[in-house]
Amino acid sequence: MTTSSFAPPAERLEQVRAFMNERVLPNEHILDQENDESDALVAKLRDEVRELGLWAPHVPPEAGGTGTGFLDYAYLNEQIGLTVWGQLIFGCQAPDAGNAEILHMFGTEEQKERWLFPLVAGQIRSFFSMTEPEVPGSDPTTLRTRAVRDGDDWVIDGHKWFSSGAEGAAFGIVMAVTDPDAAPHARATQIIVPADTPGVDVVRAVPTMGHRGRGWSTHCEVRYTNVRVPVTNTLGAEGTGFLIAQKRLGPGRIHHVMRWLAQMQRAFDLMCRYSLEREAFGEPLAKKQTVQNWIADSYVEIQACRLMTLDAAHKIDAGDEARVEVSAIKFFAAKVMNDVIDRAIQVHGAKGLTDETPLAHMAMMARGGRIYDGPDEVHRQVVAKRILRTFADGDGWHFQ
Repeated sequence: MTTSSFAPPAERLEQVRAFMNERVLPNEHILDQENDESDALVAKLRDEVRELGLWAPHVPPEAGGTGTGFLDYAYLNEQIGLTVWGQLIFGCQAPDAGNAEILHMFGTEEQKERWLFPLVAGQIRSFFSMTEPEVPGSDPTTLRTRAVRDGDDWVIDGHKWFSSGAEGAAFGIVMAVTDPDAAPHARATQIIVPADTPGVDVVRAVPTMGHRGRGWSTHCEVRYTNVRVPVTNTLGAEGTGFLIAQKRLGPGRIHHVMRWLAQMQRAFDLMCRYSLEREAFGEPLAKKQTVQNWIADSYVEIQACRLMTLDAAHKIDAGDEARVEVSAIKFFAAKVMNDVIDRAIQVHGAKGLTDETPLAHMAMMARGGRIYDGPDEVHRQVVAKRILRTFADGDGWHFQ
């Protein structure tokens, strides 16, 4: 790996940095309100991003975006991810980004025309409906939602929650069991379901960490009762739901980590600046050994996360699924993000718990990172199992 292999997209990166600093971050207090005023501001800022040619950097031009690969996207996200609203303003927000990727990879031409292109263009939103309250989200082979074939239709019945962004979305991609007698990982199929289909009931937005959300930022409970959609809404082949889910979740996980890098760096910046400004017991907090240790540890951990993420992105661009690398950064970066934000809050004292800084909101959002798209424990298990398998096969793990 040469240094040039990790070269950032300098011109686009500077454009994104300038836009975030000049147009997004100064308006964060309005965006955080999640009301009509903030919705109008998001729409205005999105138009400005389109005019700059920076829209939808997660997918390539043939899918309607401006993407040039995972590595470039990683660098851009170190700016876009400085606030949770960045991804929405640049048109690369979860869960729409992941849904766009699998529609691009597995969708029919008709599905792309009806759902993919309007989704990438920001004309509609979507949700991904897999997690169920009655079974563990970490083991999707236990899903209970059923889709039964009836002529040329699927009839779907089930109960989902944490269908993020379902409030106000145009459609969802629903993971349902279509063959309960098949092998565990061949039982489910992904089906596109328009949100206005009779029997689709967005029951409520489930508050998380005290935050209900609005529209895109909600995490919803959804019931499907005798929901009938044409078989032509099947995404990919019948029984490939788990395969497609992995194709979606792998990139989705590294997308999250890319944005977390920005959150870590923002918290780090706030911690360092405040430690130099705030005095206690006759000297700046920056003179305290504990604070110095926090700064040193945070620097090392953030830089390790950055290099691990860039390495994974580089491998994905080269055609490698990088499953070990993605799982490793998913649990490692989630912990680092939470730790760095917590240290920054501690340096700020009581102020860190208020809305006087973005840290309290960042902490609220960060905690979910250790759970969604696979909890830390599952990703640790994935890493260990894959490494041990190379030793069992008589070769061993080769660091690259």
